[in-house]
Amino acid sequence: MPQYPSRFAVAPSGFKESLSAPDAARAIAAGIHRVVPDAEVDLIPLVDGGEGTAEALAEASGGRLLLRTATGPVGAPVPTHLALLPDGTAVVEMAAVAGLALVPRTARTTTRGVGELITAALDSGATRVLVGCGDSGTSDGGAGALQALGARLLDADGRELGPGGVELSRLARIDTAGLDPRLTCTGIQVACNPYNVLCGERGVARVFGPQKGASPERVEQLAAGLERWAAVLARDVAPGRCRLADLRLDAGTGASGGLGAGLAALGAELRPRFEVLLGRLDLDGRLARADLVVTAEGALDAQTPRGKVPAEVARRAKLSGRPVLALAGTLGEGHGQVPGVDACSSILPAPVGLAEALGRGAEFLTDATERALRMVLLGARLGPVAAAAAVVQTAGTQRPSTVR
Repeated sequence: MPQYPSRFAVAPSGFKESLSAPDAARAIAAGIHRVVPDAEVDLIPLVDGGEGTAEALAEASGGRLLLRTATGPVGAPVPTHLALLPDGTAVVEMAAVAGLALVPRTARTTTRGVGELITAALDSGATRVLVGCGDSGTSDGGAGALQALGARLLDADGRELGPGGVELSRLARIDTAGLDPRLTCTGIQVACNPYNVLCGERGVARVFGPQKGASPERVEQLAAGLERWAAVLARDVAPGRCRLADLRLDAGTGASGGLGAGLAALGAELRPRFEVLLGRLDLDGRLARADLVVTAEGALDAQTPRGKVPAEVARRAKLSGRPVLALAGTLGEGHGQVPGVDACSSILPAPVGLAEALGRGAEFLTDATERALRMVLLGARLGPVAAAAAVVQTAGTQRPSTVR
């Protein structure tokens, strides 16, 4: 008798500007129940340090959100939040105060609001601060955050620098006398993508600057500013505080437009984001109990293995031999070579405009889950030999399915 999956682990990321991770998980579950009404579905919405991180960790741990107003990425106040967890950890979500969604393409940007939220965490009595890096709209190396925490960034004439990464080219010295003294007795962890570095050809200005609206000329100005920033940080701030050997090129220094480097200079520990965030969810054990793992994200492509949620889910699922289906809003070059993903599919049923795709994300995701799972069950009915040649044929994706 063919073995049909009845236990599902649903572990998606969010779809930017369309679905939060919890919304995506619920949409996938709805598609599963259309096909397997009595299925056991374990919803495990995942965050990577970007949008939704503070709320997700508060919900998972029984913590609470604190609503605040802080300086947004272009200098105007924005409503924002941080989370307080039962173990005394405060979660500061970079995207909630300086995220890409808050940044006009032509604006100079600052991470000052991140520093203000760290201060709010200290004021709330937090004994540890976890800063989630992701979905950032800034490239100032964390300069604004340090300014909010009491550092003074001065040019050769002793004048305070303005906001933005380009300004850092004029930096002469950093005055640390006014830094909040509580920083020395509060552990700060930064959950970041370790593939991101501050400087060099793979530095954040050159890799992510264009995505944040920077022209080629501005990209090179930002790169020069961050080089200067790294040198002065290493001289004026890092001694006696920093755990890293190289603020330019060490893993994670480029997180959130270089926020990783700025906080590392103050003594923060940079940690791979999934080690920090997913350890609180018993993800490995929950994946191991499933017959089929379903993950999802807005785009599946060659960048997915470089620290994206579907790749991490697939890697962990394979530790217990679980098959993995990945669903995505778009499939780019390299989507078929994500290690551990056995089958993948776009959620779009036909070419549609961006506004429609974003607005109907939940509907498309539910329908795509149903289509893909019906193909999985068809493969199971055909038997193991035929199933090895079965093809997931939804929205232009054709890959042999190894899910049985």
